[in-house]
Amino acid sequence: MSKYEQDVRNALSLRGSVGVSELAKLLNVSDQTIRRVVKPMVDRGEVKKIHGAIVSTQSLADPPFLARMNRNKQAKIAIANKVAQMIKPGDSVAIDTGSTSAFVAQALRQHHDLTVVTNSTFIASTLAMVPGNRIYMAGSELRNHDGAAFDRMAYETIASHHTNWALLSASSVHPKRGFLVQEQCEADMCAALMSIADRHVWAVDASKFTDKHMQISLPKPIPDSILTTDRQPDPEYAELLAGMSAELPTGLANKAS
Repeated sequence: MSKYEQDVRNALSLRGSVGVSELAKLLNVSDQTIRRVVKPMVDRGEVKKIHGAIVSTQSLADPPFLARMNRNKQAKIAIANKVAQMIKPGDSVAIDTGSTSAFVAQALRQHHDLTVVTNSTFIASTLAMVPGNRIYMAGSELRNHDGAAFDRMAYETIASHHTNWALLSASSVHPKRGFLVQEQCEADMCAALMSIADRHVWAVDASKFTDKHMQISLPKPIPDSILTTDRQPDPEYAELLAGMSAELPTGLANKAS
């Protein structure tokens, strides 16, 4: 049961609490299995069981993913609302694991009948209970700091879909090296999401446009991609962003080039 215990910890680190049935669905096991896994965790004081839900006893300020969500929070919320205006009920969306993408998922709760494929447990659980939604969680082994999956099953699930939209994010943006992340698996997943979608939306807040060097470059945005950010990038990014449309939460829209 040790593997499932870690899966429970990962889910709780993202949300603080989660229903037994919802957790069973996320982990693809029975409710009874969840109860057996959780009992020794309750006995050790790691979690509490309250009214059919599992509740973390740990501080919500600790998980790195939630810390990232709290960074530049207002800008990310504004970007998320802008992206949600582009996506319509009934659309299909492939969503990556970024913290801005998590805010977009929350904004998309106002929609219904969405088809969503994602390798993020946070995003999957955020949208799974909305009436009419069909959510496909890609992967089985979850990364411990953000609940994201990058195993073979994740890529196979992504490849089996076709979507109207791909929602993409980045850790930083360099004027020459482009959109950057910290791990190769994130770049590989970005390429997989891009390959199945008709339209690409890059949701990147203005603080990411810095000279901070990340190790891995993401695939270059294709023409007619949309950049959603909270401030027009500096002129030094013009060549990188040529051909992308910049959609700002203020309602201003212009060519990033």
